[in-house]
Amino acid sequence: MKLFPGPVFSCVRIRHIKNAFSKAFVMETHIFTFCVSLIYNLGMGILFQHTPQLFGKAHILALVMIICLNVLFFMCCKKYEEPQLMKILHISGLVMLIAEVFKQWFCFVYVFDSKLNLWFFPWQLCSMAMYCSFFVLYFKNERIQNAILVFLASFSLFSDLMALLLPYDMLRDQIVLFVHSFAYHGLIITQAIISLLILKKRKKASFLPSLYLFLSMALIAELINVISHLIFNDIRIEPNMFYITPYYPTTQPVFHDIAVRYGILTGIVTYLGAIILVSFLIYIIEDRFFLSRNSNQQA
Repeated sequence: MKLFPGPVFSCVRIRHIKNAFSKAFVMETHIFTFCVSLIYNLGMGILFQHTPQLFGKAHILALVMIICLNVLFFMCCKKYEEPQLMKILHISGLVMLIAEVFKQWFCFVYVFDSKLNLWFFPWQLCSMAMYCSFFVLYFKNERIQNAILVFLASFSLFSDLMALLLPYDMLRDQIVLFVHSFAYHGLIITQAIISLLILKKRKKASFLPSLYLFLSMALIAELINVISHLIFNDIRIEPNMFYITPYYPTTQPVFHDIAVRYGILTGIVTYLGAIILVSFLIYIIEDRFFLSRNSNQQA
């Protein structure tokens, strides 16, 4: 004998299921809120006793760790096949994107006290590795892939090495932001290694497409600079993407002096030209000493 008719029992069961889901959702929300609060409090509380200095202990330790981990990565993955390497490259890009979201939140809440500031807007030259590594897997055309891979192994690698050697904007009091910055830039070297390993298995890739890619990125960076200046007209909160804003001299060493003495436009052109020249030299060196077995082939 049934205690409840079928429809009544079904309604009671559905109500219990809904209540269970509701309680579970509330519990998950509390857990998520607690985790976010914990991360926030950790980020607020963990500070260096003294601001890290250029080539100080923290800086040197970070560089040594980056070198060791990348050497270890190369030794472990140098025999991987291209699909495996491409998947690792894609995953590294995804990790960087997730880390960038956290960084934007952290900077907004902590560094800038919940006030709008676009200084860390994610379109610096070092940021390009994040987008390139994530999206390269979705391009099926090998020439497009090669342009991205050459960019990662030359332009991206050069900008990253300069950022690691002269990390003026990365030497901050907040340990969370310090670790994020150096881990992020260490990963860019890993991506350059992966790109070289993939290119080594292919016919020789031209430098020219990666140059076009770089110039396109620089153009977008300048558009961001101009539009943000027209909107905010405040250098304290405006972004300075690629450090080529046309409204004030670049903050980059040497090129700042050029911009002050000969004009901002001259400083920008000289700066971009230097990046292109050094990146091309890196491409030549890599092709000569690492990709030499394919040097007689043309893509």
